Amino acid sequence: MANAVEPVIKIADLRMKYGDKDVLKGVDLEVYPGQIIGYIGPNGAGKSTTVKIMLGLVEGYSGEVRIFGENPKDGGIDYKRRIGYVPEIAEIYDTLTAREYLSFIGELYGMPAAAAESKARRLMNLFGLENVFNSRIATFSKGMRQKVLIMSALLHNPDVLFLDEPLSGLDANSVMVVKEMLALLAAQGKTIFYSSHIMEVVEKISSRIVLLDGGRIVADGSFEQLKERSHEGSLEEIFNQLTGFNEHHEIAEQLVSIVQEV
Repeated sequence: MANAVEPVIKIADLRMKYGDKDVLKGVDLEVYPGQIIGYIGPNGAGKSTTVKIMLGLVEGYSGEVRIFGENPKDGGIDYKRRIGYVPEIAEIYDTLTAREYLSFIGELYGMPAAAAESKARRLMNLFGLENVFNSRIATFSKGMRQKVLIMSALLHNPDVLFLDEPLSGLDANSVMVVKEMLALLAAQGKTIFYSSHIMEVVEKISSRIVLLDGGRIVADGSFEQLKERSHEGSLEEIFNQLTGFNEHHEIAEQLVSIVQEV
């Protein structure tokens, strides 16, 4: 991709092994400001490993990785201040109140305590959680906890957001709000790296879709470009065609037949 702007993320020939298993087999990727990247692939394709490498959480890989020009292997933390992250499965300090947790996260990113608390309170209000600002997170539903995680990733105004199944557990209204918010952030030059198994959402929000399969990128382009290449209608159908999975009808029929056995 030719672009006069420097990439926010640059990955070249990224390879990673777990034991004897090759998880990443030479991934090349450049991501630019203002892009919403839908990073998709089957389970075990290497999506989470790629993200954890970029976040500096996984070592032992080969190849080049640069985030804002910095190498995660160097151990620097400056680039991490510019990143927000919502993991698929998060350990959250649920003995803390939402106020305590969000203020703590804000301070970790260098925000003054009072500013972090004020911003957290206003975000909580807009997410419809003003009545539980001082309640322990242990009492929250899955959707409420997910909103707190999203707020914790946004609190310090990051330049890049890594989101792994961020809409999990959210009600329909909140899903609409988050999708619209991501579009507005991208329009302001923020970069969104979005990973999900919900193809309909990825199709609608992504400006660019990267499909990882077997440790390699097998497709990279807008939804329209992928659709033109595969001659399929929906992203789900494109996904199935490019990953070679076309047994879903047969497997579903067999599952139903087993369920209906007397």
